[in-house]
Amino acid sequence: MTELSTRPSPASTAAGHQPHVHSDQLHDAAGTTHGITRKGLKGGQIGLLAVVVMGVSSVAPAYSLTSSLGATVSEVGFQVPAIFIVAFIPMILVALAYRELNADSPDSGTSFTWTTKAFGPFIGWMGGWGMLAANIIVLSSLAGVAVSFFYVFLGELFGNPSLASLADNTAVNIATCLLFVALAVWVSYRGLHTTKLVQYSLVGFQLVVLGIFTVMALIGAGSADSTTAIPFSWEWFDPTQVQSFSQFAAGISLAIFVYWGWDVCLTMTEETKGGQKTAGKAGTLTALVVLGLYLALIVATMMVSGVGVDGIGLGNPDNQGNIFAAIASPIMGPLAILISLAVLASSASSLQSTMTSPARTLLAMAHYNALPPKFASISKRFGSPGYATIAAGAIAGGFYAVMTIISVNVLNDTVMSLGLMICFYYALTSFACVWYFRQSLFGSIRNFFMRLIIPGLGGLILTVVFVQTAVSSWSPDFGSGSELFGIGLVFVIGVGLLLLGTLVMGLTYWRQPSFFRGETLRKDTPALVVPE
Repeated sequence: MTELSTRPSPASTAAGHQPHVHSDQLHDAAGTTHGITRKGLKGGQIGLLAVVVMGVSSVAPAYSLTSSLGATVSEVGFQVPAIFIVAFIPMILVALAYRELNADSPDSGTSFTWTTKAFGPFIGWMGGWGMLAANIIVLSSLAGVAVSFFYVFLGELFGNPSLASLADNTAVNIATCLLFVALAVWVSYRGLHTTKLVQYSLVGFQLVVLGIFTVMALIGAGSADSTTAIPFSWEWFDPTQVQSFSQFAAGISLAIFVYWGWDVCLTMTEETKGGQKTAGKAGTLTALVVLGLYLALIVATMMVSGVGVDGIGLGNPDNQGNIFAAIASPIMGPLAILISLAVLASSASSLQSTMTSPARTLLAMAHYNALPPKFASISKRFGSPGYATIAAGAIAGGFYAVMTIISVNVLNDTVMSLGLMICFYYALTSFACVWYFRQSLFGSIRNFFMRLIIPGLGGLILTVVFVQTAVSSWSPDFGSGSELFGIGLVFVIGVGLLLLGTLVMGLTYWRQPSFFRGETLRKDTPALVVPE
């Protein structure tokens, strides 16, 4: 087999790596593939706006905020806006690290591919596992929330509270959840063009309703009839007023969860118009859009509800599981049904868009022989990772069913362990950026900041949050209060999933050793430029 032609690329030359290659395959003398290569995905399907919409959808602002705002208030009180801003700092740092890596090595495997190229196959495989575990957990959670709000909406629509209680019936809950997952799989299987059309409508509706809610909350805060309203204060933005570091870290961990999901933009690099430039820009824009949306919603909600423990106060334990459901009626009156629809649309749209990420991670891992080759199957009709999409949906649905049957507390604690998963693979990817570009860190002022300071600081912050969250979750008081042999269930699930990953990696090494021997994806191998 003949060698492929190459030409220098500024990004790789500056990085001290070999030049990029304009081809589908890279081979050594023995004919073994070992570079960043195409996977058969249909290119040029979506542009910048569509990718940003997909990113916002995956973050799921309405769902994320209604399920985490109360818990964050219980940890840090008035300092919620400050915590959300502080939590945004490592997110934007990581987003810039992703963008730097994506510019050099655009690949749908993102964290898995980049950590493999930086640290080798074993650490790279665990990076991919952390990303898959987080996505599968959140897919099951999104489906569960969609089920709850679906029946809440039916109850409000028909004026029959008994319909809302159907979500408490385990069999009905699981059956409805599996139906939602199947619908999300069906849309995702049909490719990004169909996905884009669905997302425009669901995300657009969600943002309009949240805008209406924000305006009505601010009006309500100025009403003389409100008993919980509090005046705006710039002190809410002062993180130094958080009482302890453990509360600070817990608040950060919760806030990081509400930003998570923007990296889905990078998994679509091979399918976007403009390739890596579009995907990288979309990831950063998504993070900025979500920050502005969250701050507006949080301030308006705090002003109208306060942080007390009575009535619609955000500190009321009865409200904290679902803030918007608790406060929508007092604020919006008959329009409160729109909030139920918005959260339903948020969780449903995120369920569908989030399916994009694990499917393409599974595809990339199988493509480089880090998983069974069946996961690398591409739908001939739609150009999507068909088998991987079905597998991701089946695993998420099965996970939700099993956890729901065991206990609702187990499912809730599993969701709380998400912070550990997110910090793990985001930090690993940030450090991979520093190590991968180590030969060019001091080549220019830009490289010094974009390849060393920014990703290094982001990785360090997330590592501290990971360690502190792990230490705090050791206690059963962290989460639902459930324990196993005196150890908090959140810690058991979070760390247990990482240990499970090492076992699955060992089994994969035994069955398919070529990836772990560096025969399919090596450290510092040349990267394929995705044509614009």
